[in-house]
Amino acid sequence: MQYRTLGRTGIKVTPYALGAMMLGSIGNPDREQGIAIIHRALDAGINFIDTADRYGDSEEVVGEALAGRRDEVVLATKFWGPVDDDVNHRGASRRWIMQAVERSLRNLRTDYIDLYQLHRPDPDTDVDETLSALTDLVRQGKVRAIGTSSMRGSEIVEAQWVSDRRGFERFRTEQPNYSILDREIEREILPVAQRYGMGTLVYSPLAGGTLTGRYRAGQENGEFRSNFSGMRHFRDERRLAAVEQLIALSEEVGIPLTHLAMGFVLSHPGVTSAIAGPRTMAQLEDTLAGVDVRLSDEVLDRIDAIVPPGESIGAMDMVYRGPEVGDPALRRRPEAQRSAA
Repeated sequence: MQYRTLGRTGIKVTPYALGAMMLGSIGNPDREQGIAIIHRALDAGINFIDTADRYGDSEEVVGEALAGRRDEVVLATKFWGPVDDDVNHRGASRRWIMQAVERSLRNLRTDYIDLYQLHRPDPDTDVDETLSALTDLVRQGKVRAIGTSSMRGSEIVEAQWVSDRRGFERFRTEQPNYSILDREIEREILPVAQRYGMGTLVYSPLAGGTLTGRYRAGQENGEFRSNFSGMRHFRDERRLAAVEQLIALSEEVGIPLTHLAMGFVLSHPGVTSAIAGPRTMAQLEDTLAGVDVRLSDEVLDRIDAIVPPGESIGAMDMVYRGPEVGDPALRRRPEAQRSAA
């Protein structure tokens, strides 16, 4: 494994990061299998593990797997999402951050977190409040570095300015969605992160499984319908048509589609690591088989011809888009004002 520096933190991480969301009750409930997958990743040289407090019991699986090996790993987790029915056990307030970090430390069986990330922006909380609390955690030694996930470019810049003005710790990383099919972050997020010296660890490089080649255009079998009936992005004809072109390209150049997808995101100079989130050992082995794949300029040019730089084909359902997009009331004038206009 090669190593890359995580932004300007000085921390060295592998380009492949192990995402642990599917290791536990959300994905693979067999804890022994989850532990074995983590051990296999570590033995293969991966030193970067990412999870979150809202991923069921994933933190507990990771904590158990790292017994005796904690110092080998750059350990990242996230807070923000609800973990139970308590209305205050979520978000980015100081009140919750101070509770959430203790909960994660217990689950992970450690006394420090290498990278503690705000999982999503919290419009109900001033970023000043969030950064103040996270700064205290760094100074207490419970957290080594702080980061964000799914921030927009303007939010990244605002947070950097607040840290500069108030003397707070800076967000050192951003975790956005990035794949061949989802390239919008090339327009703003990646350039802004590079400008501020932030590391970028991208999630869903396989577009939520679309770039495995397992699900194809025109496929109407029972498994497809049952697994993805609620996910529109798996039925987006434009995405599936692009996948067919990518499958043809992968066969022509002799690079499996999953390796093509991982190689693509890691070829961008703004990307530090790509998060692979296996549910089974076979999926991890497939990922590991592609660690040495490097895409030529010719192959990258051909990918650009299928999905243009900075563009996305459709969108994954689970990607955060902010209340301005999700809440109709925030993008429509009151009826009286519309009538007057």
